[in-house]
Amino acid sequence: MSSLAAGKRTVTVEEYLAGELQSEVRHEYIDGQVYAMGGASDRHGLILNALAFALTPFARNKHCQLFTSDMKLRLEISGRLVFYYPDLLLACDPTDNDPYFRTRPCLIVEVLSEATERIDRREKLLAYQTLPSLREYVLVAQDVRCVEVYRRANAWLAEEIAGGEVRLDCLEAAIPIEAIYQDVRVS
Repeated sequence: MSSLAAGKRTVTVEEYLAGELQSEVRHEYIDGQVYAMGGASDRHGLILNALAFALTPFARNKHCQLFTSDMKLRLEISGRLVFYYPDLLLACDPTDNDPYFRTRPCLIVEVLSEATERIDRREKLLAYQTLPSLREYVLVAQDVRCVEVYRRANAWLAEEIAGGEVRLDCLEAAIPIEAIYQDVRVS
């Protein structure tokens, strides 16, 4: 897969999916091009684990499936296929059940890093907002206590949260911001 990741030729979806089953490195797929994903920091992992731990009881209660980092999201944007690996993906549609990707999540979370923040805030924000099923897109900072929730109403509305609770309508849940950051030191 590494030669494909170098962008030498267009990769079919079938080649990409087969390659991901054998690869030790995860790759995102954007309209025939494959991009290797870098590793995450300890802070990233601790924040993601805390979120998954806090959200799992709510997901189970709603009969939803919560995935962290290893479940691909398949999108089609203007006829172009894209596969991303969101940090956290919540799927509540029982018919959305491909073993290797989901297409109809109601919640997506990305933990921001210096390397991914620009992509998460622009490219992925715009791509994810094309999903009719998506109700909330959440960005979680690593170095400061700050969570941004983009919520679908009549239009997409943004809310920045630095204290109190993070409300997630998709799960009918409110998570204390302290629970998200309890394992890392942030200002």
